Amino acid sequence: MNRYDSYFTFEGNDLVCEGLKIDDLAREFGTPLYVYSERGFRERYRELDGALSDIEHTICYSVKTNYNMSLIRVMAEIGSGADVVSGGELYRSLKAGIAPDKIVFAGVGKTAEEIAFGIDSGILMFNCESFREIEEIDRISREKKKVTDIAVRVNPDVDADTHRYITTGKKENKFGIPIEGLTARLAVLKKLEGVRLRGLHAHIGSQITSVSPFLQTADKFVSLIGELHSEGFDSLDCINMGGGLGIVYNDERPFDVGAWAAGIIGRLKPLGLKLVVEPGRYISGNGGIFVVRVTYRKEGGSKTFIITDGGMNDLIRPSLYGSYHRVVNCRLREGSEKVDVVGPVCESGDFFAKDRDITPTKQGDCVAVMSAGAYCMSMASRYNSRRLPAEVLVGEDGRCRLIRRRDSFEDLLRNET
Repeated sequence: MNRYDSYFTFEGNDLVCEGLKIDDLAREFGTPLYVYSERGFRERYRELDGALSDIEHTICYSVKTNYNMSLIRVMAEIGSGADVVSGGELYRSLKAGIAPDKIVFAGVGKTAEEIAFGIDSGILMFNCESFREIEEIDRISREKKKVTDIAVRVNPDVDADTHRYITTGKKENKFGIPIEGLTARLAVLKKLEGVRLRGLHAHIGSQITSVSPFLQTADKFVSLIGELHSEGFDSLDCINMGGGLGIVYNDERPFDVGAWAAGIIGRLKPLGLKLVVEPGRYISGNGGIFVVRVTYRKEGGSKTFIITDGGMNDLIRPSLYGSYHRVVNCRLREGSEKVDVVGPVCESGDFFAKDRDITPTKQGDCVAVMSAGAYCMSMASRYNSRRLPAEVLVGEDGRCRLIRRRDSFEDLLRNET
């Protein structure tokens, strides 16, 4: 167990959350089932908020990691803002009670409709990925007779040392504007009347477990800020360091939040800059699990397959990224066996774990895929016309409530004509 697995622990032989047996939740709500710990979300936010207390800051929860309305509402209650990447995420965040002036809108392909929605909602700022996008925001703002605050997303060419699919700060990635020669290119902003440059933004990747890439990025920002201030960009008062803070899935070293915060504060505070950060996985990842029931055991030559009622459509990370999630039986037994834990979807990539040691597992047992609070339900689909799973939230008082009902068969057809 790592220090963030304290939200889902074994009491005796039973996996529990706030004293509630996961087996009991599976019987009550059915499987497949996502189970979240409210305490997990709150504690991780408070940890970051406390670490950054020496600098004026806004924490914008990255909605894409887990966009259930009840979870966004929990974040709103404790003072969080939101990092959104679509009109849908903006709509959810506003409906859940996130203050508009704590919302940043990122993403490489914002449509005119989404830009107008953000402007009309009075969000904090847009993180802009290209000069063409800035021109579009300027055009729409002028039509509305408004001035819109923006941050320019800089591609700092920093290697985040993470999976190639989730690194975003190298010069070969599609994200942001290259840092080389940026000051000269930004001169065009002085001619635009509908936008105001408030900040610089960088998001160098996801699941980063080292502090060093963040500090390298901060160093580049400090140098760039000096150049921009000397060029007359006096409205620039904010640095957005993005998210990407890694969590423990297996044997990773826990991210050093103290060193991360101290390094960033030490570089930015002397310049009088405000700080925005966009954590997602760090808040949500270890605060959720995915529970499935074993439908069959299958002996296949040299392999033993544990076939479950949940599949890659419900949790795609192992199939998509080759990502590791710990898998545990919700009830411990003596001994262990090496198995593949797989789903019912008609794809060879439909698995949660391969050649994994697990307590002896029988048909009818419940199995938990751990660290499933981030990029799991938010990436789920109805492939094979499978119904999306239910979600439940366990409060700090040990009470559990349904926060998303399971799809019905009628839901699969609801929007078809």
